[in-house]
Amino acid sequence: MEGGKPTLPLVYQAVQALYHDPDPAGKERASVWLGELQRSMYAWEISDQLLQLKQDVESCYFAAQTMKMKIQTAFYELPPETHTALRDSLLSHIQNLKDLSPIIVTQLALAIADLALQMASWKGCVHTLIEKYSNDVSSMPFLIEILTVLPEEVHSRSLRIGANRRTEIIEDLAYYSTTVVTLLVSCAEKSGHNEKMLIKIFRCLGSWFNLGVLDNNFMANNQLLMILFQVLQRDETSTNLHEAASDCVCSALYAIENVAINMPLAMQLFQGVLTLETAYHMAVAREDLDKVLNYCRIFTELCETFLEMTVRTPGQGMGDLRTLEMLLICAGHPQYEVVEISFNFWYRLGEHLYKMNDPALHRVFRPFIQRLLHSLARHCQLDPDHEGVPEDTDDFGEFRMRVSDLVKDVIFLVGSMECFSQLYSTLREGNPPWEVTEAVLFIMASIAKSVDPENNPTLTEVLEQIVLLPETVHLAVRYTSIELVGEMSEVIDRNPCMLDPVLNFLMKGLREKPLASVAAKAIHNICSVCRDHMAQHFQGLLDIARSLDSFALSTDAAVGLLKGTALVLARLPLEKIAECLSDLCAVQVMALKKLLAQDSSSGKSSDPTVWLDRLAVIFRHTNPIVENGQTHPCQKVIQEIWPVLSETLNAHQGDNRIVERCCRCLRFAVRCVGKGSASLLQPLVTQMVSVYQVYPHSCFLYLGSILVDEYGMEEGCRQGLLDMLQALCMPTFQLLEQPNGLRNHPDTVDDLFRLATRFVQRSPVTLLSSNIIIHIIQCAIAATSLDHRDANCSVMKFIRDLIHTGVSNDHEDDFEVRKRLIGQAMEQHGLQLVTQLINTCCFCLPPYTLPDVAEVLWEIMLFDRPTFCRWLETALKGLPKETAGGAVSVTHKQLTDFHKQVTSAEECKQVCWAIREFTRLYR
Repeated sequence: MEGGKPTLPLVYQAVQALYHDPDPAGKERASVWLGELQRSMYAWEISDQLLQLKQDVESCYFAAQTMKMKIQTAFYELPPETHTALRDSLLSHIQNLKDLSPIIVTQLALAIADLALQMASWKGCVHTLIEKYSNDVSSMPFLIEILTVLPEEVHSRSLRIGANRRTEIIEDLAYYSTTVVTLLVSCAEKSGHNEKMLIKIFRCLGSWFNLGVLDNNFMANNQLLMILFQVLQRDETSTNLHEAASDCVCSALYAIENVAINMPLAMQLFQGVLTLETAYHMAVAREDLDKVLNYCRIFTELCETFLEMTVRTPGQGMGDLRTLEMLLICAGHPQYEVVEISFNFWYRLGEHLYKMNDPALHRVFRPFIQRLLHSLARHCQLDPDHEGVPEDTDDFGEFRMRVSDLVKDVIFLVGSMECFSQLYSTLREGNPPWEVTEAVLFIMASIAKSVDPENNPTLTEVLEQIVLLPETVHLAVRYTSIELVGEMSEVIDRNPCMLDPVLNFLMKGLREKPLASVAAKAIHNICSVCRDHMAQHFQGLLDIARSLDSFALSTDAAVGLLKGTALVLARLPLEKIAECLSDLCAVQVMALKKLLAQDSSSGKSSDPTVWLDRLAVIFRHTNPIVENGQTHPCQKVIQEIWPVLSETLNAHQGDNRIVERCCRCLRFAVRCVGKGSASLLQPLVTQMVSVYQVYPHSCFLYLGSILVDEYGMEEGCRQGLLDMLQALCMPTFQLLEQPNGLRNHPDTVDDLFRLATRFVQRSPVTLLSSNIIIHIIQCAIAATSLDHRDANCSVMKFIRDLIHTGVSNDHEDDFEVRKRLIGQAMEQHGLQLVTQLINTCCFCLPPYTLPDVAEVLWEIMLFDRPTFCRWLETALKGLPKETAGGAVSVTHKQLTDFHKQVTSAEECKQVCWAIREFTRLYR
């Protein structure tokens, strides 16, 4: 902090302002100042003093939280000789503050746990803590709190203690685990019906189950297990205690996932859960939804744990099918939130059975799935007094979408056609109320696509009946019928005679506000599947597109309709396409011109994105088949539209969102006509470069990568494209070289390296011979440590592809030149690159990025294995061998093993496995 160590009264003042200042700006200033204090070296001493003075809850909470944060993220700031003093002072603080507030106790317990995990010299911390505090009743709550958070913190993302230390700790905790459980048992016996204490005990036990270190023989006969199930069986158990007991049983079930090696405990849990059925019915009778949800969680966790056994030996031993019966009982509960808990299990069961592909097994589970589908259809019913169409976005709408996904995943067990026919017959033979009809149609829509459309009279009959639905039926029934028709486009494609009646039916929907968007979506689906049949209806589609805004469509539905129209347009005879495309674009172009005219006369700025998005979707999906030598039918139209797009781009050049939409529109225009957009190249690049100097929107870099992709192989365009790259790079480097520039502009990093990669793919020698390549490589090396999925992926792909041009002899004339140029680049930057990659893997990047890093290392190795071996050795020598807490991070043997695994690898995935294992030592 600037200005040295702050005084305690000043810190108190800031904490008071943070919690009590009525002015939000005052709160914000206090928050920023305290944040700076937390990051400074003074935070250690000041927190310690605040905790000692114990002035009020707020200052103690701030100090406890700061201590925890410093130990988690800045433990390296403390010299090793201070660790013991820190431990002793934290233990005395938690003892003195134990009655002030539970949240302060939790923060201090976390600080003590995080210290114990990092402080290698504190041996057997569990033993020390139990010995020190277990005889004092008043210390019991905070002792149990520390013992609860300790196992939870072992895998904490905030602590990079490394695999060696983590293994050592887990072995240590496993050794003392029976001592902890014995302590919890005696505590439970002493506390009798003290509910708060029981909740703490269950939370603590759950935490040790989650770490997976409890001995299953010891636990199988343990008193605590009996207490757990007694609490869950008792009708008078309170909500909070019930939840804590349920969480603990779920943790235990999760911990024995590998049932075979946990047999005794698995047996006890299995039998214990089966005894809860009566308690479930009691909770239903008392309408206690919290408890019902808890029981359903337990039953689901039971089914998940014993899934393998249920599938391998259904009905025998722990493959007992009563577990599924219990889930179906829950599915019968009137509240849909209850059945929703079990969805993941049903999905996994379906997946298992699908992979095993055993008809005999399918027969065993089919009745269960049939009953589940029956329940789901009932849960999908809207309220009888519901008005209007079904809501998509509320909780119930989202539940219905999840039902639809689940039905698609398990329908193979029942048979799509069989189920579809059964559902249809309930509508045809009965006269169900509207809400039942709508729910049945909804389930039919979920499975329609998986029914074989070939010569299927039932499907055609369903279509025929739906298009005859009178307009007097409930609006929700019409809405879902339209959805079903949209899902049946394959059937319409096989039965073109149905096209006219279906389109008439959908047009009626399109004209009614509540049905317009769903009808538009159905028309879009039919256009996508029946492109050839729809060509004769193109005029009708064009009429709709011309008057799009007279229909009450959502933005997505309007864009979808234009997509469908463009897909059909691409199937018209070539000579008709230009004129029709011009018609289709005219409305949007007129609107853009009108906005430009309005803006220039009024001096205001209107939003053109709706029209830009509509043009973009038209260009994106108008992809006619053009033979070599033929002029692209869309070329003329795009040339005519360019001036309007250029003017729109200029008018809004400072607005990133609008510029992005302009670039997107131009991107699809260029992609649509490919080389046919050559006349736009010069003016487009000139405009991009000039706007980018003032407003460096990253989408210009992306658009540049599209141009390089289309024209980079053309000899006459290469120099111009390189000039473009150099002109775009200068402002980009200025932006990225600012403090935290890379982290603050990941989109720019992503798009810059997309552009550079396109150059490597299309014209490597042009780029490698230029002056800019050195700067791009240096920027790439710096950006390898950026923890941003897309940006990091782009950077790694660029480096990989760059080196690969010197590795792959594709028998092109320029291979030797490429190889020489890559050799020069590697000579200059290779060591720095390898060192940076090893460091970023260990300290900056999440595990999902490692395959990309492995590919880069693999390419370097293919290019020059002997030199790579030396570079890797140097990089590994530079890694820290010990943690700040004095634990061994990496042994000499682990370093040499890793070096050998990488350098002797015969394929890239071996490099990836080696890195994955090695970087665990630093996580």
